Amino acid sequence: MNATVKDVMTTQVVAVRSGATFKEMAAALRQYRVSAFPVIDEQEKVIGIVSEADLLAKEALTDPGVLTGVLHHEDVSKAEGLTAGDLMTPRAVTVRPEDSVEHAAQLMYFLKVKRMPVVDADGGLVGLVSRADVLAVYDRPDDDIREEITGNVIVRGFGEDPRLFAVTVQAGVVTLQGSPETAALGHDIARKIRHVPGVVAVHDQLSYPDTYPIVAGPVF
Repeated sequence: MNATVKDVMTTQVVAVRSGATFKEMAAALRQYRVSAFPVIDEQEKVIGIVSEADLLAKEALTDPGVLTGVLHHEDVSKAEGLTAGDLMTPRAVTVRPEDSVEHAAQLMYFLKVKRMPVVDADGGLVGLVSRADVLAVYDRPDDDIREEITGNVIVRGFGEDPRLFAVTVQAGVVTLQGSPETAALGHDIARKIRHVPGVVAVHDQLSYPDTYPIVAGPVF
């Protein structure tokens, strides 16, 4: 099982047009209990995203002129914004349904975003994925994780006899024991296991053959 964005994303998405007013968005935040809105154009394509933090600037910076010296121009603009088009972050970071959950997590972590619109090949909105959605892969039962490691990784992935390896999974932490034929094979198996959805960590306790075996030479 390779978890993809479509496996964890939310498909019931509350979106707004660029002309949506501040008051409409504030009311929708409360009504639908969401933390952000994708902004779409007339063709349903994503053109930006408005978060509750963007709206909060209006309340927090009621007199931005007093704080102009310490605020960025963007903060002042958001405090004065009246519509989704004024408040949105343009060119929102997006993902595709077929992208891996791992890829989505990397984007969220390195780009410091909390949620991303999910778009189709034409840029049309099809869903929304949040940090909580991405972390949902760790809800996977330990038995399911072990079954995938044994069947998909060890047997089908590397063509190895599963009886040569002992795999235990506790709270998502995998302990791998056994004696691979080569060190390279053992490292490859452990590396592949780290990418199995739901795996928190891998304790590699394999008994590796000597990389440079000692061969007896002549005795003088």
